[in-house]
Amino acid sequence: MKKFKVVVTDYEYITLQPEVDVFSKLDIEFVPAQCKTEEEVIEACKDADGILNQYAPITRKVIEQLENCKVIARYGVGYNTIDIDAATENGIVVSNVTDYSIDEVSDHAFALMMAMARKVVKLNKEVKDGVWDFNLGKPVFRLRGRTLGLVGFGRIPQALAKKAQAFGIRVVAFDPFMSKQKASSLDVELLELNDLCSQADFVSVHSPLLDSTLGMISDEQFNAMKKEAFIINTARGPVIDEKALIRALQDGKIAGAGLDVTEFEPIQHDNPLLSMENVVITPHIAWYSEESEVELKRKSAQNVVDVLTGYIPTYLVNRDVKDMVSLKEKE
Repeated sequence: MKKFKVVVTDYEYITLQPEVDVFSKLDIEFVPAQCKTEEEVIEACKDADGILNQYAPITRKVIEQLENCKVIARYGVGYNTIDIDAATENGIVVSNVTDYSIDEVSDHAFALMMAMARKVVKLNKEVKDGVWDFNLGKPVFRLRGRTLGLVGFGRIPQALAKKAQAFGIRVVAFDPFMSKQKASSLDVELLELNDLCSQADFVSVHSPLLDSTLGMISDEQFNAMKKEAFIINTARGPVIDEKALIRALQDGKIAGAGLDVTEFEPIQHDNPLLSMENVVITPHIAWYSEESEVELKRKSAQNVVDVLTGYIPTYLVNRDVKDMVSLKEKE
């Protein structure tokens, strides 16, 4: 069998051993890289049979320079780093991993919600600064009976809904691709986006970053929200219009924000969000646990192996490519 070349465009992981273990099934030349630009990706990947990608740009310009590529496997659920149309046109399979961190992200969203609701971060800082005064946390409202609004209602927000409901929280959702019957079976009411914003005490964002979702939470939505409401984002930063968020917080239109993602990452040091005591920010860690990282890496690598051995991967993004490639369905 021909020796394959697989390149990792970029990675933040301490080890790539899980990928090495998966690739040991084939005779693969495995090449780690740390690309940041299109030119660097082209140079590293132009003769690769398979690509693993974290954040480096896989644009049309890059894809059209790939001589042998059969599969681009994204580390994660989202795939906004990859030009899907260009990949499909060039007969390249694109894969992701849709189920590796459902508990982690839903747990983190709930943790941000609890931290905001109970003023945990603010009060911790006050105590460590020598101030012991519960009044500094006011107002705090009982969780039971409050409403959580989920923007997007896929696997992660569905898991979050169950966790919130266990606390006596009513859950509503906005998702144009979700059926009312499915939502109802989970005891969740579907609403239009602005209606959700007006009813929710917590708005948790879970939409993927697409052209249609870019900046979908903006001034109109913040104007509809309650002054006591909090917004949480564990999806992608640009789904929220960050300038509109900053205005809403500065003008007191909402009570606070819990963010695991921001418009630019790492967040810029002069971003006003960093100086707001009613904003909690974590460094895009919601996906992470020791277990989920290994699972992500193994499944991403397995997607590459599937394609290189003649099979449609378990996690296929561009389904239209199936008509353009000679790959078998996995049994």
